[in-house]
Amino acid sequence: MLKDIHMLFILLSVGGFISRIILVQFKPAWLQPKIAKIAPHVIDTILLLSGIGLVFQGNWMAGEYGWILTKLVMLIAYIGLGVVAMRSVGIKRWGAFVLALVCFGYIISVAVTKHGFI
Repeated sequence: MLKDIHMLFILLSVGGFISRIILVQFKPAWLQPKIAKIAPHVIDTILLLSGIGLVFQGNWMAGEYGWILTKLVMLIAYIGLGVVAMRSVGIKRWGAFVLALVCFGYIISVAVTKHGFI
């Protein structure tokens, strides 16, 4: 069940990120309500907590855990690029957005294969 929750919040998180980038570009006023500012933080917190729960539930720390560190490093890069994408304009916004999605794709790849660069 925890894995299902984690996967649901992965979809909500990346879907929300893509939606917010589109809205900040074309309809920034739609991002002003309080719920639009709070919801991403709630979703990402639940996502992170469920991920931590899965690490301990699966006892991943007992064996090879380089892939978990890889996911953590890429998560930090994804967050940083997401912040740049949300706060920038023009080509810088879209470049950061694409790179953030590349990081997200790599995180998914590492999660499936359990192989990372660390």
